[in-house]
Order: sequence, then structure tokens, then C-alpha cells
Amino acid sequence: MKIVILDGYTENPGDLSWDALKAIGETTIYDRTSLTDENEIAERIGDADIAITNKTPISKATIDRCPNLKFIAVLATGYNVIDIAYAKEKGIPVSNVPVYGTRSVSQFAIALLLEICHHIGHHSKTVHEGKWENCADWCYWDYPLIELADKTYGLLGCGNIGIHTAAIARALGMNVIAFDGKERDEAKEMGVKYVDLDTLFRESDVLGLQMPLFPFNEGIINKENIAKMKDGVIIINNSRGQMVVEQDLADALNSGKVAAAGLDVVSTEPIKGDNPLLKAKNCIITPHMSWGSKESRQRIMNTTVDNLNAFLSGNPINVVNK
Repeated sequence: MKIVILDGYTENPGDLSWDALKAIGETTIYDRTSLTDENEIAERIGDADIAITNKTPISKATIDRCPNLKFIAVLATGYNVIDIAYAKEKGIPVSNVPVYGTRSVSQFAIALLLEICHHIGHHSKTVHEGKWENCADWCYWDYPLIELADKTYGLLGCGNIGIHTAAIARALGMNVIAFDGKERDEAKEMGVKYVDLDTLFRESDVLGLQMPLFPFNEGIINKENIAKMKDGVIIINNSRGQMVVEQDLADALNSGKVAAAGLDVVSTEPIKGDNPLLKAKNCIITPHMSWGSKESRQRIMNTTVDNLNAFLSGNPINVVNK
């Protein structure tokens, strides 16, 4: 049994072990594989029985060039990089990792918000640079400090991650409202109020994007919907960058309509140098790292091993192309 891991570095930069996968079969691990060179992708899969990918695409053409391929595992929840319909046609199950980063991603959403409220990194830097030592007063702050209690956290999406985010927001004394096609009893029990989309935009002091990308929400944070929001709203997005029209958000940040944004995702990743958000006011951008705690990545590893073993036993699990 030959296994090829096409892009293992982000899953395991050295602090985890591949041994459980290696125990299943002869395993070749590449840190990175081209996202655009189908020749390289196909050559690296070669005669392997199992291909494991995170973001490296596996297209119809690649599948046709790898006739020994019997199973594809995705080191993530999203599987849009795989031609799953053609894989199904060829009898190749594709399995993903449906749940792994719930707590890490919700924690990071609140971390972005708290950084906006207090600018802790900035103030620590000024202290180390000597500003406090030379200050005429016994304390200072360079940005307004924001107390979150009694403010409203609006969730665009209230699935597993949204519910955990809501729990933290509630612990901070915030009111939580949410828009989601499915209303969850556990959210209601903790005091989340479900509202329509316009109410969400109108009433949120903080708007958090916690929803997968669907056709209806692509570009949903645009100038028309931003105009419905409170002056001084804070926007948090560590879900999908394509939900934001980036020039519209940049314009709103620069005008002050949106007080601040905390973003862990952008529309094209890695970010391009001409992204308007890079020069926008009060915009924190981190490099799609919400999911990356060691604990979260270990869950990905464990589930992927389970996916491979289930496939080999004849009862594949977490299959996205049944």
C-alpha cells in the first residue's frame, strides 16, 4: 500500500508525528506541491494507492494519470480542490475531516476582537521601546479601550464554531444574535436570539462571520450591507475571505463607518500585495492561522488515520462523494 502526502507542512511542520500513517503503508511525504502544475501533482502521486492533500488540487486530468489511485483523503474540512464528482465516477472515495478546529477557531475569533478592543501587542511594543519609562503620567493608551459587556455580538452563521464563539461572547457579558438557516437548540439555551439578515446587520456592534462559503453569502459584506450596519461596527472574519468585498470593506474602514476589522482570511491566499485591506485603517490581518493549534492539527491527524483505516476495512467514513 503506497501513500503520498502532497502538502504536509502546514498540518505538521515538525511538532506532530506521521508514524500512525506510516504504519499503514509505504508513505512519501512532500512538504509542498505546486498548486498549478498538474504534471508535478500527477508525477508525485504516481502509482500510489492513496493520496492525501490539504490544498493541492486533484483534478480529473490528474486522476486519469494516476490509474492506481483508490482513495483520496483531505487534511481539512473543505474539499473543493478535489474533483469529487469525477472521483466518484472512477470509484474513488474522498474523505475529509469534518470537525477538528471548533474551539481553536472560536477562540481565535475572540482573540481578534480583544486585540481590537485593547491593542495589547501595540502597547507592549511601546513599553519595550521606552514610552512608558518616559511618560509624564503613570499610565497611557494610544487607542480607545472598548468594554464589550452589554454590546451585541452578531453571528453570521451559528454552527459548531458559532456556538462556541457565542459562549465566549456571553461569558464576556455580551448579547448574542445570529442568522443561520438552521436554528440550534443549544444556541437558544445559552441565550442566542435568531434574527433575519437585515436585523443582524442593523443591531450588531460586532459582526462575526462564522459560516462556510455558499453562493448566497459570497460577497455579502459589501457596501450595500455595510450601509445597513451601525456606525462604528467591528467586523471579525476567520471563516472565508470570499464573503467580503474587500474594496468595500477597505472604503468603510477608511471612512470610519466600520471602526475596525479583524481578519484571518482574505479572498486570495496567500494575500496579494495589492489587496486594499493592507492599507486600510484599523485592519488586523493574520495569515489564516485560526485552525493551526497543535491540538487542532492532532485531531486532523487522528481523523485522517481513522479515515484510511476505515477505507482499508471496506467501510469508508467521512466520505464527501457518496
